[in-house]
Amino acid sequence: MKNLLTIAGSDCSGGAGIQADLKTFSAHGAFGMSVVVSVVAENTSRVISIQDITPEVIKDQIDAVFEDIPVHGVK
Repeated sequence: MKNLLTIAGSDCSGGAGIQADLKTFSAHGAFGMSVVVSVVAENTSRVISIQDITPEVIKDQIDAVFEDIPVHGVK
């Protein structure tokens, strides 16, 4: 099984971002991991708000994954 990392925003409606990437990875038999770069409150009609994650926390998430788990691909 391949381990794939997505670096993306979180879409609470599940239609885009990390949620969509993880579903796609799973459909192809891969183990999905994620680094959250923003949290978006949205639905199918509109984006309500966005909160970006600090570069330091993004770096820490990436470091945490690569420190412990073999990564075969990054999207």
